[in-house]
Order: sequence, then structure tokens, then C-alpha cells
Amino acid sequence: MKLGDLVCYPAKSERVIHIGRITGAYIFEPSDMPGYPHRRSVQWLKVVPRTQFSQGALYEIGSALSLFQIRNYADEYVAALEGKAAPSPVREDESVPQVVGEVEESTRDFILKTLAQQLKGHPFADFVAHLLGTMGYRTRVSPEGPDGGVDIIAHRDELGFEPPIIKVQVKSKEGSSGDPEVSQLYGKLDRDEKALFITLGTFTTSAKTFARGRSNLRLIDGEVLVDLILAHYEEFDSKYKAIVPLKRVYAPDREAE
Repeated sequence: MKLGDLVCYPAKSERVIHIGRITGAYIFEPSDMPGYPHRRSVQWLKVVPRTQFSQGALYEIGSALSLFQIRNYADEYVAALEGKAAPSPVREDESVPQVVGEVEESTRDFILKTLAQQLKGHPFADFVAHLLGTMGYRTRVSPEGPDGGVDIIAHRDELGFEPPIIKVQVKSKEGSSGDPEVSQLYGKLDRDEKALFITLGTFTTSAKTFARGRSNLRLIDGEVLVDLILAHYEEFDSKYKAIVPLKRVYAPDREAE
């Protein structure tokens, strides 16, 4: 930075952007404010509400870095200082999908990572049974130990006699599940029964090929599992909400114009 450069300070608690100009040379002063020894004198010129900037400009200035250069939307901040309309507003449309997409991706990563770390093995079967319960199924979870390839029995009626009976196998691993595991579960089915294979990871091409065309077999990978969790999260009990804490937020709709 040099004398005369413009600087911006986003005061999020006040929901405004302070815009100023550097008026002094660099000073190292460690005693006044511990943790902030690097100083430049600034003349603050204008305070602008955040609502006057495009979403892209706000996203760029929201960097986790303490000090950085505004590159892509610098002209918006210069225009705001001069009291002019923001140029090139069309760029906001390009930034919204990026912002929303990163929020969604981070949330999905958090859910899968948390399940993989905190619900390994049999606890993951209990979690999946709870999820199926929020979807209207009654479930019986196999006890810990050898389960013969079936971790959960799910059904709609109270006693579990009326079809469809769903045999569920779950895998808390993050790798790929292959044809041998899927076909083993499918071999456990009796007439009119259905199979559900749920994993935090993915399925190999051969496993998908085996399942294709079998209407009584469904493969649920990590991505689809997260979709189900988000759809039924509000119905989870406090135990699982504590394990996977999520907060409802609203973001721009990427599909709407």
C-alpha cells in the first residue's frame, strides 16, 4: 500500500462499508493494541450501506484474510465513494451461484464428515433407522456383531408382516462399495421384499450396473443421503441434531430469474 490508496473496512455489525484513503506511512506499534501492530493512518471519507453493493462485491470483501486487495469489484467501491451508480451490475448474476454453491458444498461436506467421524459402524445403522423413521417407516436394527449382510429391517405396518419389507445394509466408510457387497444384499431377499444399500461413500460402476433394471433394489450414496437428511432434518430428535448441528439459512435461488 502507498499514500493515497483507497481502503475499505466492512463493519458487519453495522452493515456498512467504510471507505477511506491512506494518509500516513507504515508504523509498527505492538504495545497499543496487542495482535494489531501494523498501522497506517487513514482518513475515512464515506460510510456506505451494504445494500448499495452487488452480491459479488460483498462476497469479495468478505474474505477471511485480514488484509487483501479488492480486484474484481474495485470499480463498485470507487463509484460508491464518488456517489455514482455501481457499474456493470450484470456481474452480480455470476457471483450469486458461486456464493450459494460454496455454502451448499460446505454444508454437505460437514454432514458427511461428521457422520463418518462420529457414527462409525453400528451407530450409523441406528442413525439410518432414525432417518427412515422420520420418513414414515418402522425399523428393527440388527444387534452389534455379524448381521448376515442386513443391518435394518424396515416396514410400514406396526408388526412388520405387510409388504413391502425392506432389508437395509449400511456402510459408514467413505470409499466405494462394489458389486459383491450389493449382490450379497440382493441375495438375501425373499419374494416381494426390497433392498436398500446406504453408504457415506460412492458405488462402483459395476455396482450401479448390477442395480440398474432391478426395481426392488435402491442404492443411496453419500450425496443422496445428504439430500434425505436435509429434507427430514427438522423431524430429527435432539440427539442427532446435536451430533449434526445445522441452522436454517436463506440464500438467493440460483434457479430463479
